[in-house]
Amino acid sequence: MVADGAPASHEAGALGALPEWDLSDLYTGLDSDALRRDMEAASRRSSAFEEKWKGKLKAAAAETGDKGLGHAIVEYEKIEELLGRIISFASLFYFSNTTDPARAKFFGDTQAKITDISSKLLFFSLEINRIDDAEIDAAIANDERTAHYRPWLVDLRMDKPFQLDDRTEQLFHEKSITGHAAWNRLFDETMADLRFTVDGETRALEPTLNLLQSPQGDTRRKAAEALSATFAENIRTFTLITNTLAKDKEISDRWRGFEDIADSRHLANRVEREVVDALSSSVVAAYPRLSHRYYAMKARWLGMDVMDFWDRNAPLPETPQTLIEWDQARGTILDAYGRFDPQMASIAERFFDRNWIDAPVREGKAPGAFAHPTVPSVHPYVLLNYLGKPRDVMTLAHELGHGVHQVLAAQQGALMAQTPLTLAETASVFGEMLTFRALLDRTTSPRERKAMLAQKVEDMINTVVRQIAFYQFERKVHTERREGELTSHQIGELWLSVQAESLGPAIRITPQYSTFWAYIPHFIHSPFYVYAYAFGDCLVNSLYAVYQNAESGFQEKYMEMLKAGGSKHHSELLAPFGLDASDPAFWDRGLSMIEGLIDELEELDRSLSA
Repeated sequence: MVADGAPASHEAGALGALPEWDLSDLYTGLDSDALRRDMEAASRRSSAFEEKWKGKLKAAAAETGDKGLGHAIVEYEKIEELLGRIISFASLFYFSNTTDPARAKFFGDTQAKITDISSKLLFFSLEINRIDDAEIDAAIANDERTAHYRPWLVDLRMDKPFQLDDRTEQLFHEKSITGHAAWNRLFDETMADLRFTVDGETRALEPTLNLLQSPQGDTRRKAAEALSATFAENIRTFTLITNTLAKDKEISDRWRGFEDIADSRHLANRVEREVVDALSSSVVAAYPRLSHRYYAMKARWLGMDVMDFWDRNAPLPETPQTLIEWDQARGTILDAYGRFDPQMASIAERFFDRNWIDAPVREGKAPGAFAHPTVPSVHPYVLLNYLGKPRDVMTLAHELGHGVHQVLAAQQGALMAQTPLTLAETASVFGEMLTFRALLDRTTSPRERKAMLAQKVEDMINTVVRQIAFYQFERKVHTERREGELTSHQIGELWLSVQAESLGPAIRITPQYSTFWAYIPHFIHSPFYVYAYAFGDCLVNSLYAVYQNAESGFQEKYMEMLKAGGSKHHSELLAPFGLDASDPAFWDRGLSMIEGLIDELEELDRSLSA
């Protein structure tokens, strides 16, 4: 049964039958008895947990067995898993149609209930962090259950310097539902309601953005103008959301004592600021060798001196325009995954066979794509807006990489399965790379090879250059916001300056582009998330080079890395491959692969022109 009452697959058309997810592995619907019972159980068990353990954890650290800290963590993890199951269902059900008032109410009510219930658990991590390090170390050494959770405890202790008193933490927690969570929901519902008119036809966001990849320049221009016009009509709302959330973050950061505007994200990602700074500096320094150089080549290929911003993702004349049916996309990805490792393909195949994917574009559906891990006792779900473009196939490969990673990491349990964002992009980008290489290897036409290489370079530029530009933009916005509220014009000027620097002189940046910052959801949902994409792409480039040169054993080490989830630091995970993200040369190595593909493109273009 499909939980939202939708059919098991979208009506077959040019793309074939597109699957819609079956959420019944979580709950069968809003009126599910299991959902009601689990909500009641979560409330009851959270209250009992608080009564049993609050104020007693220091003593528990000196005990073993059922009286020990490890046993308390086991109980805590089980409640967290139950709460995660409930909110996962509410989120996915809502994202299926964010414009449906019943779904929106259910999502909001569930968020509020989960916030109330989890407030009873808030004491747990705070109280653990008030225990002396020596006592925690002794508990790990003396109790097997506590020792199992050592990685989680080590991570938790990293939060200690930024932890507030219990009452303040509870206030922050409870007010989140009327604070940043409410503004996030306003953004999602506003964005889902936006409509864009091109040649008399009204479209939602995703189909309109898709027109920017049209082979017809006039269509791309009209799509860009429609996007710009609708964003401008709603820019006051997006400006207010951005200002409010930036101020909300500044207040939280100030109270907690974070020095840099992105330090809270670095802490959540378990990555050092110096590592991210090295990545960002390396990418910015490479702009001329990567994006500037490539877009100058592309302008020449398209017969232009300078491309307008809406031509950035235009297909080359050699690019096949045939839509890629769903079954073909499935076969391509599973074959690429299987050539690398049969287990990887087997896990990915479950997503197709068991309706863990929601693929069609629908009214009200959340834009973009994501893989939601839900909880270890269930399985992940993937959301796409599949339109049959080659980029959609790469997006599917990307999200399935996430899904495989999440399935493998589930064995770590609810507290340690989630991978920090910097490494969470590893399997997804690697999955893209495997799929791309498989497609490239079977291509015999030099012109098709050129188109494929060009598209891959563009995707890598979008993942590395564009995302670091986004990171630089966010840094500017959050820095300027500390001096006072920003106008729409000010934000637009910051956006244009960063885009001009990153894209280079071959792309004409006009005032029409000044509103395009408004639709990027990461700025709203996860400030400074975006550098994780560049981190993941450069990491995978280095990792893939190791794979190409490895005689044997790479697959086993790679799968073990995915299974580790969030139980190891990035330095531990990369050590078996001889890689070190703290070494500045590491990033240059990753960027050199993109540069190498541009070199190959240039050489191929010369041979085709001869």
